[in-house]
Amino acid sequence: MDTTYIPMQRGFVYLTAVLDWTTRGVLAWRLSNTLTADPCVEAREEAILKYGAPEIMNADQGSRFTSTAFISVLEQHKIQISMDGKGCWRDNVFVERL
Repeated sequence: MDTTYIPMQRGFVYLTAVLDWTTRGVLAWRLSNTLTADPCVEAREEAILKYGAPEIMNADQGSRFTSTAFISVLEQHKIQISMDGKGCWRDNVFVERL
């Protein structure tokens, strides 16, 4: 799971996507004009409802992915939390290419 930005004529919007690393398929996504946790929580919850809870959820260390709102649902579903290390640009490549 990751967030990237899409340039617009005036500023940009943020695209948050939940991806299946095996198939690289998009399981859920949200667009937002802020970097809050809400779109991340909504996309993650949609992916869980549609496809079930994964064993592991990987995201970067951004505040939206380390927020209580985001982490609490992972813990509720007993999903292992995997966070990218600093400077791990390869971890973002799938969402960036999306």
